[in-house]
Amino acid sequence: MFELIQSGGIMMFPLILSSIIAVAIIIERFMSLRVGKVVPAEDMERARKLASSPRLLDAQIDELRSSSLMGRVLATGLDSRELPRHIMKENVEEAGRHAVQELERYLPALSTVITISPMMGLLGTVLGMIGVFSAINTAGVGNPQQLAGGISEALITTVAGLLIAIVTLVFERYFKARVDGYVTTMEREALRLIEITNSNRKTPQPPSAAARPPAVSAAAQAAAAARPVPPARGGNAA
Repeated sequence: MFELIQSGGIMMFPLILSSIIAVAIIIERFMSLRVGKVVPAEDMERARKLASSPRLLDAQIDELRSSSLMGRVLATGLDSRELPRHIMKENVEEAGRHAVQELERYLPALSTVITISPMMGLLGTVLGMIGVFSAINTAGVGNPQQLAGGISEALITTVAGLLIAIVTLVFERYFKARVDGYVTTMEREALRLIEITNSNRKTPQPPSAAARPPAVSAAAQAAAAARPVPPARGGNAA
């Protein structure tokens, strides 16, 4: 393995470094993009119950916000539950944009590795071919086997660069598809939360017992109608 790396020339070292960076990002993204850490089902159910609750405490919202990315977005909507619907929706969308940035962290670095790895491999091959033709110019074509071995060694960097780019591309596409699925779930749950909050805001509350007028029975109404009206004071008798 070491002989293979050594035969690839100086460009093998940046290729190895780029592969180490890609592997580190892939492991980190696998750990960060777990379903239980991004869109846990219990956070969705908790947010719906809190949106339907007539009395909501700040501690409950803070607990939801610290649980997951989904909880952070839904907690923003619960914080804005007293505001008009369009303002509440704007706040949720802003929190969703921040969540998407968190989900897509380090993915641009993977795209950079995918782009530059084949280029570095091609550069290593070109440098190797330059060395081969320089040797031919100096010593001539004395040994064809040695010449073929030099060319094969020059192509090692191209193979390494393409291999790194292909493997990294597979994981990068996988992570992007996973992020898109999470974003769709967040949008659906955020709209559902807005609708629940808005419907609870429009639902009229029944009047309390203290505010209700006292009921008047039919007998009391009849007695009041039969009661004689006293004459006005200061009037002359007819």
